[in-house]
Amino acid sequence: MLTESEIKELENLCKESRRNIIDMVYSAQSGHIGGSLSATELLTVLYHKCMNNVVKWKNSPDFDKRDRFILSKGHISPLLYSVMSQVGYFDKKELKTFRKLGTILQGHPMVYIPGVEIGTGSLGQGLSFACGIAMALKLDKNPAHVFVMLGDGEMQEGNVWEALMQGSHRNLDNLIAIVDRNMLQIDGNTEDVMSLENLSDKLTAFGWNVIEIDGHNIPEIYSAYETAKLASKPTVIVAKTIKGKGVSFMENNPGWHGTAPKEPDYLRAMEELK
Repeated sequence: MLTESEIKELENLCKESRRNIIDMVYSAQSGHIGGSLSATELLTVLYHKCMNNVVKWKNSPDFDKRDRFILSKGHISPLLYSVMSQVGYFDKKELKTFRKLGTILQGHPMVYIPGVEIGTGSLGQGLSFACGIAMALKLDKNPAHVFVMLGDGEMQEGNVWEALMQGSHRNLDNLIAIVDRNMLQIDGNTEDVMSLENLSDKLTAFGWNVIEIDGHNIPEIYSAYETAKLASKPTVIVAKTIKGKGVSFMENNPGWHGTAPKEPDYLRAMEELK
């Protein structure tokens, strides 16, 4: 369990990342805010508390035993970059270069960024990549886990469901998927575009262990990750979240999926995130 001081520290890190997300996208006048804000707690807890990441294993003979993370919904790179800078993959000053010419921090994660395992962003492919890595780890008798984050709109892709079948068929108990279930995609509500519900029942029918949580509740998130690591079959964490979380006028507004704020909205958002 997390202590009160640990929870407070994680809350502060989340607020820092939300400020970074707004600042990065505003500075670049390009990027994806809504989904970055909805997944902030999920990645913050994972990287700071639940995953043996590259930084911790750096220069260690056990480097290959590191846990792997794949951001299938690669467009929320502002969040990933903020969290990775917090744990020490690169200097926080790099965040100012987001989507600028010559930067390592492009709009989607690339393998030349320290700590990024695979380039992502073409939606629907991340879980397949994760299945392949998880299978290889099991063949090598490697104890590492593979974490992969998907968007709920992305769950409408057929390749995702093929990967779900593969994960169950191969009993990849070292594989943990996280679905950012904020109910919105670029075209509107997921249930209007192509209904996913009852998502948990469908995932269970595909042979996965399913854990439903509040994706903004830090103790629930921590408990879900730790439980999933002990499961005897692959696990999907369905995290119910709010798109644009933390900025009142962005919350549950699909218009902020991939829109960069102009100065008035930027100043208003940063004021709310003090």
